[in-house]
Amino acid sequence: MLAVVLTLLSSFSSEALASRSSDDEKTPAAVARRSAVLRGRASWYGREHQGHRTSNGERFDRNKYTCAHKTLPFGTKLRVTNPETQKSVVVRVSDRGPFRHQRILDLSEIAARPLGIVQRGAVSVVAEVVPSDTPLGPADAPEDLAALTTDSLTNLTAITSILPGPAEAADVVVVPEPHPTFVVQAGTFGDARNAQAVQSRILALDNSLTVTVAAGSKEGKPLNRVLVGTYQDRAEAEKVRLRLQKWGIAGLVRQGENL
Repeated sequence: MLAVVLTLLSSFSSEALASRSSDDEKTPAAVARRSAVLRGRASWYGREHQGHRTSNGERFDRNKYTCAHKTLPFGTKLRVTNPETQKSVVVRVSDRGPFRHQRILDLSEIAARPLGIVQRGAVSVVAEVVPSDTPLGPADAPEDLAALTTDSLTNLTAITSILPGPAEAADVVVVPEPHPTFVVQAGTFGDARNAQAVQSRILALDNSLTVTVAAGSKEGKPLNRVLVGTYQDRAEAEKVRLRLQKWGIAGLVRQGENL
């Protein structure tokens, strides 16, 4: 009789543990730990940054599979996928940025090309944190790409993770969709050197301004936009545009996501 009771108790404990474990796996925290995923638009940078120091101290090489992210630890590896074409690449975080509205990653030129980013300037992507021993370069798209693209838990601008190492997420922070922001576009140039000259001129006139050169392309031709800002409302951006105009620099105000 005692043996039967012990058997029943053991069976009950195992079932309860299995049930609790199953329930725990369904909690938002558990799902989030398995979902170290970013969603948003990715842009690229290439020849104009070749050889420059990146934020981790190494020299940028547009022919290596690297990327810039605002907060992920250097060395973190990401599988970045264009859901539209189902093309994927694995890249390593080596730089900080991008610091523009609705841009979650800047990819090196070689990583951006197979995703269609070089041709279009920026595309929507899904990026997952992958183990540190994952090879860099072209990769197979994730089997659960549809779920990663539409999962309601991450149907926001981005999910980023604070990692003890690149292989496993310890915590996940949800970043909500930002409010519209505005920039002043102070010129568009085919030659990156001309854009950099305007950037330098503006900074020489007022070094408190944030001036960036955004590289892209249209119909296969390179475009380098000189952008001043960002600003929370159009009126603030318009004031800066008028200041630039007084200095002989023509510009126009544009909403961030329409760049």
